Amino acid sequence: MGLVHNHNHRNNEVKSKNIILAVILNFIIAIIEIIGGLLSNSFALLSDALHNFGDAIAIFLTYISNRISKRSPTIEKTFGFKRVEILAAMINSIGMVVICVYLILQAFERLKHPRTDINGVMIVIIAALSLIANFIAIAFLFRDKNKNLNVKAAYLHMLGDVFSSAIVLLGGIFIYRYKIFWLDAVLTFIIGIYIFKEAWYILKQAYLILIQATPGELDLIKVKNRIESFIDVENVHHIHAWNLNDSQIHFECHIDLNNDLKISETENILYKIKQLLKEDFNIAHTTVQFEYNSCDDKSIIKNI
Repeated sequence: MGLVHNHNHRNNEVKSKNIILAVILNFIIAIIEIIGGLLSNSFALLSDALHNFGDAIAIFLTYISNRISKRSPTIEKTFGFKRVEILAAMINSIGMVVICVYLILQAFERLKHPRTDINGVMIVIIAALSLIANFIAIAFLFRDKNKNLNVKAAYLHMLGDVFSSAIVLLGGIFIYRYKIFWLDAVLTFIIGIYIFKEAWYILKQAYLILIQATPGELDLIKVKNRIESFIDVENVHHIHAWNLNDSQIHFECHIDLNNDLKISETENILYKIKQLLKEDFNIAHTTVQFEYNSCDDKSIIKNI
């Protein structure tokens, strides 16, 4: 990571403390909502509890795995531990998807057979407490939300929690005032779909990273054409591009040169190519194999 002044180090410690405080607060909210949901017979409160609980786990796992991912590479683990974050995200999102499916099915069942013993007052009180607690959690992270990627992710999770708690609060008011008991099932369905959508997106992204799929934002044809625009380059082939984690792109390829250059003469070409890939395509790590008429297969992708 390089040398860091003590002042910056203290700032980083504050960020870590604030994330932990936000996680603890979210766990407390989730526990209160689970108890309240069971006592009030409200699936909407239980689904909001799931949202808070899931976000707390996601933020905590991100925080822990991010610390682990900073460990130095070893002979046994040459890429280090950067994919621990992706594994954590996948495990958490799988759990969320499974629970969401259960909640959605329960919501349909309650729409067919609505309960009339739902305690609207309890829903309003607990949802209001949850909303206040979520605003406090946001306050913990607001100052540093744009300074650190993990803090920003945690901050956005908390905004989602505010949204779901506000919906439950409004639903509780309608249930209490107008005895619209089926609204609890509708709210459960809405929140369940919202969480499912978030969890499924994370699961899909984690899966694509783990199978080393080409990053969605990277156009390999455009990359190939840009490299081939260099005067010394004849052809670019056998390209591989993948995400090491959610932010770091790795790239490798074979480059056929116009002339049979010495290794020392290719250094300037390599430097220009790396600069191009870093500045224009956000590629963090590049591996290039220079050739001169040594590959019969010049296709962009080679079947390994």
